[in-house]
Amino acid sequence: MNELRTIAESEPEVAELFEAALAARERSHSPYSGYKVGAAIRTTAGDVFACCNVENAAYPESVCAEGGAISMMVVGSAAPPVIADIVTITSGETPGTACGGCRQKIREFANAATRVHSATDTGVVFTMDVGQLLPESFGPDRLL
Repeated sequence: MNELRTIAESEPEVAELFEAALAARERSHSPYSGYKVGAAIRTTAGDVFACCNVENAAYPESVCAEGGAISMMVVGSAAPPVIADIVTITSGETPGTACGGCRQKIREFANAATRVHSATDTGVVFTMDVGQLLPESFGPDRLL
């Protein structure tokens, strides 16, 4: 992990999430920033959920792609959902990573094996585990 590679060098499951996130990214409503983001999640049960970012003229009211995909996962999962893999897609030469709020949202539904794949729309990918995404994180296990 932690090395730039191409989506072609990834496992088929990650490539499938890349395609789902790329399709969601095309639906992005980002007229203010022009920064399109797509995200796709695979749960440990094998279900896939994808979403895009949706901006609002009242900027703080926007929805990140990761948060939207997590909301869809919560609604669409039969069992308590756990994220196995999440792929986010941005533009640029190097992948953009999740914002702080989304890192915490991912952590809420992650376990130690959860992999976070940040990718560009051209297929450059950077992978980390959830501990690298949000070190020394505060999660639901701290409240139980």
